[in-house]
Amino acid sequence: MTDLIAQSVFYEVSALLILAAVGGLIGLALRQPLVVAFIAVGILAGPSGLGIARSDEPIDLLAALGIAVLLFLVGLKLDLKLVRTLGPTALVTGLGQVVFTSVIGFAIALALGMAPVPALYVAIALTFSSTIIIVKLLSDKREIDSLHGRVALGFLIVQDIVVVLAMIVLSALGVGAAGGDGQALTGVLRVVGWGVAALVAVALFVRYVAEPLTRRLARAPELLVAFAIGWAALLAALGDFLGFGKELGGLLAGVSLASTPVRDAIAARMASLRDFLLLFFFIALGAGLDIGRLGDQVVPALVLSLFVLIGNPLIVVALMGWLGYRRRTGFLAGLTVAQISEFSLIFVAVGVSLGHVGDEALGLVTLVGLITIALSTYMITWSHQLYRWMEPLLRPFERRNPTAEGAGPTGTPVDVLLFGLGRYGTAIGRRLADRGLAVLGVDFDPEAVREWRQAGGRGVFGDAGDPEFVAHLPIRQARLAVAAMPGTARALTHDDPRSTLAAALREAGYDGPVVAARYGAGADPAPAADLVLEPFADAADHAVMRIEELLGPPRAAAASPDTAAPSSRETSPC
Repeated sequence: MTDLIAQSVFYEVSALLILAAVGGLIGLALRQPLVVAFIAVGILAGPSGLGIARSDEPIDLLAALGIAVLLFLVGLKLDLKLVRTLGPTALVTGLGQVVFTSVIGFAIALALGMAPVPALYVAIALTFSSTIIIVKLLSDKREIDSLHGRVALGFLIVQDIVVVLAMIVLSALGVGAAGGDGQALTGVLRVVGWGVAALVAVALFVRYVAEPLTRRLARAPELLVAFAIGWAALLAALGDFLGFGKELGGLLAGVSLASTPVRDAIAARMASLRDFLLLFFFIALGAGLDIGRLGDQVVPALVLSLFVLIGNPLIVVALMGWLGYRRRTGFLAGLTVAQISEFSLIFVAVGVSLGHVGDEALGLVTLVGLITIALSTYMITWSHQLYRWMEPLLRPFERRNPTAEGAGPTGTPVDVLLFGLGRYGTAIGRRLADRGLAVLGVDFDPEAVREWRQAGGRGVFGDAGDPEFVAHLPIRQARLAVAAMPGTARALTHDDPRSTLAAALREAGYDGPVVAARYGAGADPAPAADLVLEPFADAADHAVMRIEELLGPPRAAAASPDTAAPSSRETSPC
């Protein structure tokens, strides 16, 4: 069978795709990201396994396109506005984590006997976390708009910017080294010059061309996607030709379209293509690993993995505690950096291509990636339970009076505590306020709190699932507590936040009624509350009442008691 596959690249790619599908199903059953499954498929298909992956050139070509598309989509979603919104939190936490992780990681790598240059590469690779994996996990848990979710997204974007700058430096160093010591400075300056010229060109494209061009292309969605792929490949090739790297070229292509109205449509349509092409990058990565030589790297990989799994989150917890956040927010945000990303592998792979490090460094970082991505997935999935176990150990990381998270006004009366400022919660709050009740809105989405305040309401942002935050609210003044936030899907088997809130309120001394919303009888569990509202069912009942008022009295009953409904030919008595 192996000989038959070796006769044709088509047979080879077909076999790899089948193996990837089977490996993906196994990874899905184990709740693992596809990155882990695809690298495992590469190891299985490589020389150390079945020996299927033999055509290096076609696979490497697809892998290079995958990297270009990945960075194109990162640029397309590079929301600098979010960094500005979070301000010091994103910058201090993101840059601080990068600095501390790289310094400590470099010291650990040197202690493990690595040479300075490979140790530096490995240390920098340990600083990057996977934005794709984190966004997927937080979205599945409905925490992408939570306070810790937004903070995590902020410093993940800072990490993305840092990795781009690192790629630029590597490209410049590569050009300088190729030209010899005497031409190194000239090569670096040339790369920087071309990079600045590319930025200016992209700025002009965004200002004068991007929106009218994409508006015309949007009339044909297929053409829009074809243009996006071609644009990403063109700028990636241009970046490679000018010396600042295909990675930066692909990212600039995305940034050039990030301000257009069609960016979300492009991102949605190209996500599957990105995953398909990256499949070959991870397969090539796994196929290039020599299992026999990895045995000597197991101990260093375990040591570095423990540092990433434990040290990285503690660095974030310490930085956020210093900024005035509660230890719970810092811990939940810190768990998002408990793994390295696909950018870590790409970063070291670039170093291998430049001759700065050997394949051993890439194999080590790949092992660390497999371990940390696999374990951190479970850590993030069970983050709230982990926090309950770790809470006593985290107290030194919190200020005595945390100032970054609001605790609500204490000098003004509060009749209703409203948790959840979505559409339903906001509608309830406005109607209660119209009836003269003093409502204090609480939400873990700072944007929702800002909109609530702009509409004239009083609100604070914080996590209703945090008992300590709930205890700081003016609960003894409140006559009613309303939990209008959605519940958690049963499949994740987490404690329902509304029931957790009810328990926290009782524990803090609140003795009034608790009203909770239930958004569906299927996936949404029934909360523990004195009164459970079902928005869809309640709205349907109210709609029927309004319809009955419009129709007037019901038609006269049929003469025969056996008749189930009046005939449509009968006329209404009115």
